[in-house]
Amino acid sequence: QVQLVESGGGLVQPGGSLRLSCAASGRDFSGFTMYWHRQAPGKSRESVAYITPGGATTYIDSVKGRFTISRDNAKNMLYLQMNNLKTRDTGIYYCQVVAEKGYWGQGTQVTVSQ
Repeated sequence: QVQLVESGGGLVQPGGSLRLSCAASGRDFSGFTMYWHRQAPGKSRESVAYITPGGATTYIDSVKGRFTISRDNAKNMLYLQMNNLKTRDTGIYYCQVVAEKGYWGQGTQVTVSQ
């Protein structure tokens, strides 16, 4: 059974940092692009960053210079290092892999607040 499990979310003050992890199991995703998405309260889900099998990365403008996506293919893991967090980064963060179909994790809550 294929499963993606996110972890690492929590409550942090503005300017703080969090590192999200996504553990994939059930199949090897090393040959596929992996994504981090987020959904803020009352808003649509948006793609935050993605990383290709070779390690090329892309970010939305609002997180460039603050977030870093990475992967460990040997461990079937995806990461998102988030620095200098802002209140607008609050939301549920999901990892996704599109293989023969899209696989999603259950999400991890990130709250940036004083």
